[in-house]
Amino acid sequence: MSLQQPRIAPLQAPYDPDVGAMLAKWMPPGSGVEPLALFRVLGRHADLASRSRPLAAGILGKGLVEPRLREVMIHRTCGLTGAEYEWGVHVMGFGKPFGLTDEQLASTVHGGAQDMVWSDDERLVLRLADELHHTSQVSDELFAALAEGFSDEQLIELCLTSGWYHAISYVIAIARIPLESWAARFPAIDG
Repeated sequence: MSLQQPRIAPLQAPYDPDVGAMLAKWMPPGSGVEPLALFRVLGRHADLASRSRPLAAGILGKGLVEPRLREVMIHRTCGLTGAEYEWGVHVMGFGKPFGLTDEQLASTVHGGAQDMVWSDDERLVLRLADELHHTSQVSDELFAALAEGFSDEQLIELCLTSGWYHAISYVIAIARIPLESWAARFPAIDG
């Protein structure tokens, strides 16, 4: 993907003042770095990006799901959809800081809940990501297991997280957003 030309190019500075203000909101306060290429592609539809930001910020900053479990859902969703761009950004910004190991990160792309690197709750989140991705359903068996350890609100949040990152993956796919130079890459397949 990194060698392909973008189909929808990220906006480049200097930005229209309203777009610049919107892009600044997508970045951590006071970061002083160029907005991510993803945000600059979303900025091509500034009105929609402005309306989407509260959901994205709510998932990442004000959620009821433990951040590490949220990241398991995000990494697995990005792995399943082939969104190397977003997977790699999250590895560096959240996955590694929240303690996901290289083996766990590789499992989100090439493995799954059966891998011995996961806790019981992490296995359930991986299974949820897989069922939502592959069937757009949740089996009664998985729901019963999830309901033992997660509140209704947390289950709704996990589903919305999966849906949001599916949507982001679709934007990445259609736009062919160039990979960030500092972000992680999908791991090679072992063996």
